[in-house]
Amino acid sequence: MNQDKPLIQLIEEHLQGGMQDLPVFHTVAVKLQQLLSTRSFEIEEVMELIGEDQSLSSRVLKVANSSYYAGLTKIATIKDAIIRLGAQEIANMAMLASQFEFYRSPNEVLNRMMQNLWGHALACAVGAKWITRKSGYPGLAAEAFMGGLMHDIGKLALLKVLDDILEHKETEAPFSEQLIAEIMAAMHEGVGYTLMKGWNFPDFYCDIANGHHKPEFDQSNMLLVAVRLADLACNKLGRCVGPANPAISLFSAPEAQFLGLKEIALAELEIIIEDADGITMS
Repeated sequence: MNQDKPLIQLIEEHLQGGMQDLPVFHTVAVKLQQLLSTRSFEIEEVMELIGEDQSLSSRVLKVANSSYYAGLTKIATIKDAIIRLGAQEIANMAMLASQFEFYRSPNEVLNRMMQNLWGHALACAVGAKWITRKSGYPGLAAEAFMGGLMHDIGKLALLKVLDDILEHKETEAPFSEQLIAEIMAAMHEGVGYTLMKGWNFPDFYCDIANGHHKPEFDQSNMLLVAVRLADLACNKLGRCVGPANPAISLFSAPEAQFLGLKEIALAELEIIIEDADGITMS
């Protein structure tokens, strides 16, 4: 037992042991993102990858037929889904459907934080997708959704490390939600960047993980700008791990100013985020 070691030291030791072993990604879902990032693929390749996991295939179809995505007729096969919605949307659905399973813990406190984190990730994804379309960048909508979904993956990784520390009784020192929140705030961007780099995610997703809170950011990176603004809206409304911060002014945010979004559009964004529950996961 390492009960004399500070919690931060225990966390850092776990992270040095190799982040790719952390249960935060589904291999097939990651392979799909990597395949699509090449911009050179066949529909059959996408179908074959998803077909490697029949459970994932069924969950993708369930997401495709949820109220968020559903069209006039039911989608019956993965091929139908790809033809109707596009390969990037299906890859996003695979990540969405598989990620949900990782946001769970036998520890009551960590489980509650993971569930709140999942709600934040989903709301941020929906918000970022809406922002790109509203701002005149519909071609970036699918990538914005994925960027929003994965931007806080470093927080999930840290919670998983804490889960492992508790499971193996590496410390008997009590730690509060406030301490966990402080650790996540300080470490999650760097952890998320390193984790996504290690899994060979496209660079623009890694940049989002690493730069969604930094005071200085590349305003020409529309995906980053969209995710940052969606993240702010989520924090304002309480769609986050911690308490809501209603004092946040979206209209005054440099992201909103850069995108040229007026107050009426930002009010609509808040409604979109508050209602970001139409994707069936269970």
